[in-house]
Order: sequence, then structure tokens, then C-alpha cells
Amino acid sequence: MASDRAAKPEEHFDIYDEAGQWLGTAARSEVHAKGLWHRSIHCWVARRTQEGRLLVLFQQRHADKDTFPLYFDITAAGHLAAGETYEEASRELEEELGIRCDFAALLPLGEARKEMPGTAQGVPFIDREISQVYGHRYEGELHALRLQADEVSGVYEAELHDMIGLFEDRLAQVTANGVRLDPATGKLLEATVTVTAQQFVTRPADYYAGVFRQLLGHLA
Repeated sequence: MASDRAAKPEEHFDIYDEAGQWLGTAARSEVHAKGLWHRSIHCWVARRTQEGRLLVLFQQRHADKDTFPLYFDITAAGHLAAGETYEEASRELEEELGIRCDFAALLPLGEARKEMPGTAQGVPFIDREISQVYGHRYEGELHALRLQADEVSGVYEAELHDMIGLFEDRLAQVTANGVRLDPATGKLLEATVTVTAQQFVTRPADYYAGVFRQLLGHLA
């Protein structure tokens, strides 16, 4: 699957200055090699159970991802291609998880910025992203999801209060239940993981805690 992705034409992104003013477009490799500002979308999914539990869903990245393989991450996220709007980019929810949701129904949770150096397959990069963050209140069950096989290894959920405690250093670990994709059969299997903050894609802890507090307010 990794070779299939490599064979695709290289993506191009709109690029911006630090103030968010559009400068033009550039290939993905150039954007990350030079640390050019570009845009992405974050979609966090949360749900309230019939028993009143307030849960946030997060994905586990596929083992073949070029950055942070098998780390836990935003429920669904993606870069904006050149000329793409946030409304168009919100398709990530359906592509990665099989969740259909009108853009107007998403909960706006603000803007986040990230500046982070790293390496992908041995090549250094600088990731500078301007992200719009959204929430979605999910009414279904995890076994109803359809995971994108080459992007997502599994989806898990945990109590929002516990996840806030995890990223505010009040809890060392949190147990999450969910589903993982069986690569042999393509079926979803029940799974349980114990997660730490260090197992999530590197972002400021207050990004995670802040998003979870906003989701808690929408579900409560």
C-alpha cells in the first residue's frame, strides 16, 4: 500500500506567510523541506452514550505512515490541497472513518498552529501548519465505522475527563476501548489499549486538553 501511495502524483498545497496571507502553491515535498506555512483540518469526534458517558474518539495511525506510524492522533485530519476549502476538506471524516456529516453541522473549535521539525523515512522536514479545528457529535457505535485501510489501524474512545487529566499531567495513562482493523479480513475487531500522552502525535499538551474541554462543554 505504501508503494501505491508513492506512485500517485505529488500533492500541492497553498502556502502562506506567518500572518496567514496567501503566497502561492508548492509541492508537498517542498512545503515540508522548506517549512512553508500551509493549512490542514482537524476533526475530533465525540459521543454521549445512553448511560451518560462523555467519550472522545481518536485514531491509531497506520504502520506505513511516513510520520508517527502507529501513534494515536486526531480522529480524522488532513492537509488542504491547493484551492481546496475547509468544507471540501471535511470529507476526511467520511474517507477515513465512514462518517457522513454536513460541514454546517460541525462544531467550530478554533484555530491551531504547529511548528515542528522531524524526519520522514530518514529525510528531515519542518512542518508549519495552520489548522482549523472542528468537532462532531457522533450518534453511532464504533463497530459501524468504515476505516480507511491504508490510513487508519484502529479507532478508540475514552472518557473526556480522563483524557483531559492525561494531558494535564494528572493521569499517567488511560484505558481506551475500540476497534482495530484486521488486515487479513478487513473486519473490525474489538480491542483495548492503554495509552500515555507520549503515544500521541507530538503537539502541545494544552492543544489536546483545550480541545477536550471544548468537546466536554458541547456534550454536557
